[in-house]
Amino acid sequence: MKQFVIIGLGRFGSSLGQELVQLGYEVLGIDKNEETVDDMSRVLTHVVAADATDEETLRALGVRNFDCGVVAIGDDIQASILATIQLKDIGVKKVVAKALSELHGRVLEKLGVDRVIYPERDMGIRVAHQLVSPNLLDYIELSKEYTIAELAVPSCLNGKTLQDINTRARFGCSIVAINKPKGGVIIAPTAVEELEEKDIMVVIGTNEQIEKFEASVAR
Repeated sequence: MKQFVIIGLGRFGSSLGQELVQLGYEVLGIDKNEETVDDMSRVLTHVVAADATDEETLRALGVRNFDCGVVAIGDDIQASILATIQLKDIGVKKVVAKALSELHGRVLEKLGVDRVIYPERDMGIRVAHQLVSPNLLDYIELSKEYTIAELAVPSCLNGKTLQDINTRARFGCSIVAINKPKGGVIIAPTAVEELEEKDIMVVIGTNEQIEKFEASVAR
């Protein structure tokens, strides 16, 4: 099971953490504010009141063993940058950071973060799904049950037709469109349509159906 550490439990960090927990993942939340930590203790797997810019503190918490670190500090660019540097230095496998401005984002990119998040464009719930699903490019919740997702075609489906993968019968979801880099968008593709590795599939179904399909091609 993947483990996530989220530094900064403001509106964005809290939303992201809650969704990751609901998806079945372990989340360690770190924030300097003890009231915030107390509030989130009933939501996240583990929560700690600590200074995430301190290397020894992060090492003591075993942060280097987590699969992904998210710096979601909301109002202190210096603290955001320092926490990001600490995660990179400690050796966290994947580091994602929230940017407060375009300039802040460029600094984070230069630090080598794997992904910079701009809250105006990326909502916590969508980011949560993207972090745990490597082939998921976009995610739109139509209702509490139904979702439309954009999935990158992985190498294991290269050359296969829609009839070959038969998502409707196997998983219950449907591929309603295919975006081909050179051929444009194919709406309501036929069963004989062939997939290529750089294509993007637009899939509709329940959350569970899409998760099962995504998991089957992520192996």
